[in-house]
Amino acid sequence: MSHTLAHEGSANPDKAVRGRGAAIVVYMLFLGSVLAVVTAPVGVLIAHLKRRGAEPWVQSHLQFQIRTFWLGMLGGGLFVATWHLLGLVGAPAVAPWALGYVYFTACLIWMVARCGVGISRLTSNQPVTHPRSLAFGGARVTLADG
Repeated sequence: MSHTLAHEGSANPDKAVRGRGAAIVVYMLFLGSVLAVVTAPVGVLIAHLKRRGAEPWVQSHLQFQIRTFWLGMLGGGLFVATWHLLGLVGAPAVAPWALGYVYFTACLIWMVARCGVGISRLTSNQPVTHPRSLAFGGARVTLADG
């Protein structure tokens, strides 16, 4: 998805862009779900409701947020099924708990990183290049400066 904005990358992003405020709120609700899980479903509901009326480049953020939520739900469902399967096959009790710890930590990192990439692009008035991606929307994520 490409777009051209006269003010792209400016220090004072246009805050009047249709849907931009909703996208910011959804990112904050997703990050808030780390402490209160109920905020994520509220966020995805807002993203679904605001997507059609938003500017095309903001729609990419809302699509990215919707995808983040539903991929997280799918992953959670697969995890619960795996946890129960480990119990049914008689795996040692530590196995599902260790799996849960590692899986939960990985999912938390994935979700926070997706929100970080999205917020960075949104505040720069840039779309999410690949909003349907499984990773970070086409952004190159590094831990180095520059």
